[in-house]
Amino acid sequence: MSQYDFDLFVIGAGSGGVRTARMAAGLGARVAVCEDRYMGGTCVNVGCVPKKLYSYAAHYGHDFDDAAGFGWQVESVRFDWSTLRDNKKAEIARLNGIYRNMLGQAGVSLIDGRGRVVGPHEVEVAGQRYRAERILLATGGWPFIPEVTGKELAITSNEVFDLETLPQAMVIVGGGYIAVEFASIFAGLGVETHLCYRGSLFLRGFDDEIRAFVAEEMTKKGVKLHFNTEVKALAGEPGALQVSLSSGETLQVQQVLYATGRKPNVQGLGIEALGVVLDQQGAVVVNDSFQTSVPSIYALGDVINRVQLTPVALAEGTFLAHHLFGEGRPQPDYQYIPTAVFTHPNIATVGLTEAQAIEQGHQVAVYRSSFRALKHTLSGSEERTLMKMLVDQTTDKVLGIHMVGAEAGEIIQGMAVALKAGATKAVFDATIGIHPTAAEEFVTMRTPVR
Repeated sequence: MSQYDFDLFVIGAGSGGVRTARMAAGLGARVAVCEDRYMGGTCVNVGCVPKKLYSYAAHYGHDFDDAAGFGWQVESVRFDWSTLRDNKKAEIARLNGIYRNMLGQAGVSLIDGRGRVVGPHEVEVAGQRYRAERILLATGGWPFIPEVTGKELAITSNEVFDLETLPQAMVIVGGGYIAVEFASIFAGLGVETHLCYRGSLFLRGFDDEIRAFVAEEMTKKGVKLHFNTEVKALAGEPGALQVSLSSGETLQVQQVLYATGRKPNVQGLGIEALGVVLDQQGAVVVNDSFQTSVPSIYALGDVINRVQLTPVALAEGTFLAHHLFGEGRPQPDYQYIPTAVFTHPNIATVGLTEAQAIEQGHQVAVYRSSFRALKHTLSGSEERTLMKMLVDQTTDKVLGIHMVGAEAGEIIQGMAVALKAGATKAVFDATIGIHPTAAEEFVTMRTPVR
């Protein structure tokens, strides 16, 4: 009889943990998962899924305005926050159940409670100890609010989806994708929305031209941008807040959302006492096989702070399950990972930015197209679309593709396949477009702008 209760014990039932557990069980391993909060992790409960649902809701406000130019007379439009919030809750509850059923059907033992590693092969949950040959840390990330006077008056992305009432005015602090997405969402729902960011332009790490273009488009849709601005203090009481800015201005709002980053969720896991090495940001350090400094303990997903995207955690989980219990799989490839930001309009990107391409020594040809989409010739909206392609002049290989516009994520997903396959500009030029679409612009760009 085995000296272990399980071959693999997973702490955290988010995307990466669930994928690893299910696949490992399918490969014959005895697997347990413990979770103390909600099934599906951040993505399902307070991340990708509810955020996209709320983004859809916010788009309707613009769509009603656009419809008039097409002959639709929309009278007495009214938005009810509680309907959106409660319908979202019902959908998330349904997904929680699906995740729980998936694990059960795969033969995974699900244990409710927070796991704590008490030995290289031992996990404690709610006072009960379990022995496992291997332990996987898949505890994700947690929102972080920096030290600021009155920080207890602010909320994070964990709480924002379930507000009792929709604020009339709010301040969002941060310059990453979470901050800009919520700024677009709440502005679209009719909230007076202020976005405060300490830098000169948000979305650091994205292509500079894309960043500047999105700032213009978000301003058109009513988001009040405060760049080079820090929040000095929060005061007041819930529902009646005063936000003091470094500019000297004070904003009167009902809600303040801090979207200033996420930290690896390692608090209380007990791993440091065992010698599991963390980096300066508190992320778990792993090798190419996701093994920590303690050989029996592994980690993946947001807790290792490599690429904080759900599909990346899924790919890492697939690799690890087959690495440990199957015949092996190629390691996850982090090159050409597409990503989308659900601002209004959407951003999507794959490959290198212009600055990265130049820094890496490529002789870059830049193809660019900015236009008002066909829909808006009748809608009257001033929204514009931007498409950008970067090509190595020596090899003709496409290095990066970037887009701001409606359904950008749907379009760039297909482009990611092309880049992954090593497509050249000649391949794009030889491809016949679908007319009339915005996407066809990517195969009709003939002359570089620089």
